[in-house]
Amino acid sequence: MVVHEDHGVARFAGFETRTVADVTRDYLYLEYQGDDRVFVPTDQLAKISRYVGAGGDSPPLSKLGGTRWETMKARARRAAQELSGELLGLYAERRRRTGHAFPEDSDWQREFEEAFQFTETPDQREAIELVKADMEAPRPMDRLICGDVGYGKTEVALRAAFKAANDGRQVLMLVPTTILAMQHYGTFVERLTDYPITIEHVSRFRTAAEQKQAIKGFAEGRTDILIGTHRVLSRDVRAKDLGLLIIDEEQRFGVKQKELLRQLKLRVDVISMSATPIPRTLQMSLAGLRDISVIETPPEGRRPVKTYVGEYEEELVRRAIMREHERGGQAFFLHNRVESIDETAERLRALCPGVRFVVAHGQMAEGELEAVMLDYLRGGADVLVCTSIIESGIDIPDANTLIVEHSDTFGLAQLYQIRGRVGRSRERAYAYLLYDSARALSEEAAQRLSALSDYTELGAGFKIAMRDLEIRGAGNLLGDEQSGHVAALGFELYMQMLDEAVREAEREAGSAQNGDGDGEPPDPVRLDVNVDAYVPADYIPYEQAKIDVHRRVAGAVEVADVERLREELEDRFGPVPEALENLLALQRARIKFGQAGARTVSFHGDRLAVVPIQLDSRRAKRLREELPEALYEAGRAQMSMRVPKTESNASPQSSGRPTCCWR
Repeated sequence: MVVHEDHGVARFAGFETRTVADVTRDYLYLEYQGDDRVFVPTDQLAKISRYVGAGGDSPPLSKLGGTRWETMKARARRAAQELSGELLGLYAERRRRTGHAFPEDSDWQREFEEAFQFTETPDQREAIELVKADMEAPRPMDRLICGDVGYGKTEVALRAAFKAANDGRQVLMLVPTTILAMQHYGTFVERLTDYPITIEHVSRFRTAAEQKQAIKGFAEGRTDILIGTHRVLSRDVRAKDLGLLIIDEEQRFGVKQKELLRQLKLRVDVISMSATPIPRTLQMSLAGLRDISVIETPPEGRRPVKTYVGEYEEELVRRAIMREHERGGQAFFLHNRVESIDETAERLRALCPGVRFVVAHGQMAEGELEAVMLDYLRGGADVLVCTSIIESGIDIPDANTLIVEHSDTFGLAQLYQIRGRVGRSRERAYAYLLYDSARALSEEAAQRLSALSDYTELGAGFKIAMRDLEIRGAGNLLGDEQSGHVAALGFELYMQMLDEAVREAEREAGSAQNGDGDGEPPDPVRLDVNVDAYVPADYIPYEQAKIDVHRRVAGAVEVADVERLREELEDRFGPVPEALENLLALQRARIKFGQAGARTVSFHGDRLAVVPIQLDSRRAKRLREELPEALYEAGRAQMSMRVPKTESNASPQSSGRPTCCWR
């Protein structure tokens, strides 16, 4: 399903290479309601986006003609303008507030950072520097750090926490699960052991008396860093002098908790961390609202997780567990039903004699669960049979095999997080996503699992997030009011409108704070030149690769982009054929004409006409000197010239020839 900006929702039925008036081009074949069909030239690709709705359902096809599509667009545009007003209001509020400006790095801070046992990746280093710069600025920080599972987001948070505590301000760290609270507590204590910084944690692993004591210490200023689950958002948790709030996996918290956080955000510096990245289109719209750092480089030595998707077989499970056991590593076996988890563990013990299995799930008593997890962490067991409580952030470097039973019942982002529990060291890791039978697999579950087996490379989180959007829809990202418009227009087009609305509102407020004051990019130049320009089927036989090439040609905004694509094509598919060479040359000409301010270039007989072209007297004079045969008509803002027949038919490079005169 695709969305055409002017005609609405259609079914993309493939490419067709057609010859119209002796000119051969590629067209996108779109099917609309009834028997309506449209062939769209590929130079209009910018107007077409893949349909991603608010839910996972397919939308009704639009009817050609009539006003319904335009009405829906107008309604969505109004909603986007309202939302952009809210976003900018929040942003302006943040800009107006003054927070605490932390001092520059102390000697202790530098010493603490040098003690980090790994080499920071370039992205991680940049995120750290930006966070510290934000903290040293007088306005409250609100930075989102997106990074794949195990890419070192915690280290960024640790350094910020040290900077805050070192300046005598308190830090509150909020995490979604008890196990993660315990893990972060362990990491912080280990890294800060040589410094006079007091760290406490609040979770159900601690007794009521211990929790009370930790909260009291925080209120009196004796505790510098408090780590906990949503329990720390309770009314009785009060800091004496809060300077920094760190939120891990922010998307896991509910609406009420987010509202409480929003109140806090206006007063103190905030770092939010997320491994379920925000799609780029949404990121652009939020760019004015929050500062975003993306950590995309994997840590040195990290290897992708080998992922197997298939039906459950006892022999396969036995081999996977025994292989991990023989190389001295640990494994996770995920069975997400508490009532039958002990029975499953017994079945596995019988299957793999000599392997030590332990069970962990969220309904165990606090002390028991903590003891099991600590025992497993220390290597006291080989396989942890558990529910999805391992989903978030838990870090066990020796665990390098993961087996998920009934994997078809999990969401895509959730499966991705779970897979991130293995492969956190230099060892090759394996993930087996198993289901009962292919016959019982729903179409949506099959799509989710195939997405995970497609995206196994490191840092695939962004692609996974976009795929998740396609399967589940974008409703949950934007809230209920917006999801109706997303359902009607598709995610991409609605986000484009929101983006335009934010820019428009910024211009009206006279505050192009985004450094984005150029407004939206102009429409592509319309170039009516009679040359064959298409991707020959015998050069690139795959439909998907063909779409990709056309999208990249149409999306190129610099001549250098076209050159890079040409080199890549030659490398992948061999010498570039003439028809494709023409397609690239036309885009080069389009870019140059666009830079000169033109919108339309056409041939009438043997005359080339370019409009609109605005030249002052100095440039008009220069044009006459360089191209005496060119005729410039200031009243019509048009430049025209005769192009000899033989030359224009020879190749489109010549049709771009006049562009060199308006540098």
